[in-house]
Amino acid sequence: MTMIKAYAATEAGSKLTPFEYEVGEIGPHEVEIDIVACGVCHSDLSMINNDWRGSRYPLVAGHEIVGIVATVGEHVKNVKPGQTVGVGWNSDSCMHCASCLTGEQQRCQTLTTTIAGRGGFADKIRVQDIWAVPLPDGMDAVSAGPLFCGGITVFAPMVDYGLKPTDRIAVIGIGGLGHLALQFANAWGCEVTAFTSSMDKEEELRELGAHHVVNSRDEDALKPLRGHFDFILSTVNVTLPWAKLMSTLGPNGRLITVGAVAEPMGIPAFSMIAGGKSVGGSDTGSPAMVAKMLEFCSRHDIKPMVEYFPMRDVNKAIERLESGKARYRVVLKN
Repeated sequence: MTMIKAYAATEAGSKLTPFEYEVGEIGPHEVEIDIVACGVCHSDLSMINNDWRGSRYPLVAGHEIVGIVATVGEHVKNVKPGQTVGVGWNSDSCMHCASCLTGEQQRCQTLTTTIAGRGGFADKIRVQDIWAVPLPDGMDAVSAGPLFCGGITVFAPMVDYGLKPTDRIAVIGIGGLGHLALQFANAWGCEVTAFTSSMDKEEELRELGAHHVVNSRDEDALKPLRGHFDFILSTVNVTLPWAKLMSTLGPNGRLITVGAVAEPMGIPAFSMIAGGKSVGGSDTGSPAMVAKMLEFCSRHDIKPMVEYFPMRDVNKAIERLESGKARYRVVLKN
């Protein structure tokens, strides 16, 4: 038996307070992890506030977890005690549905999401073995957590939708996700354009990998870019001038959203028909893809930019996230 000490929301919108819960004997395919650090994502805030109408309380959020393996079940082969691992959005999958059997475990029909169960705002966590992904040698454990959500969320569509080194890519919204997307796309070899509403960040965005920076509040700035991009990745959760953005895509161009826009996107059919353009979405990635992303980060020295708070100051960290002033990810340290 293990007693886990955590911070939980007791109702929608509440402050997080100390909470303890007990887990039973470790299962044959389970891994118990002593948490070193956990990122704070806007999705955590959405779950705490029940914005998606699926939260259950008391709720322990947190899904950008890095820690040390403490104990493993008898059938665990992929990790061992003492190893540094990370856990992201998902913590359990059935391993026998069509998605699991084809290597897309993140699309399992009975998936357990870390954020909806007992997450990483705690001292320990239990997860299914495949979702505990080892960090490459030399990767900084304390700052790596955001890669397991923010990182894989922007890396996966680049792989799934076939981004090429010769492509011109625009990244819309340079925050927790976008600042990693710029680094990935630059290392990929692409010509990279950052769309931002904060032009005071221009110099920093160029350092992160943007070759060009465009003011996203200036719709006239889109006119010279007509037909320019092969790939647009939108990380924002607000309505944008979608038809005008579609006009900036060249033939066969793709607009991919990873931002959870609440309203219908309202994209005219002709903006897709003309030039054979397409619109798509992307979720996260399988454990194998997460491992490839970590390897890519290690090879190209890609790191999240983070601000640190002690775990006990989780409410202050959430306030910092809500302020929109964090550059660019908030991480809690145990």
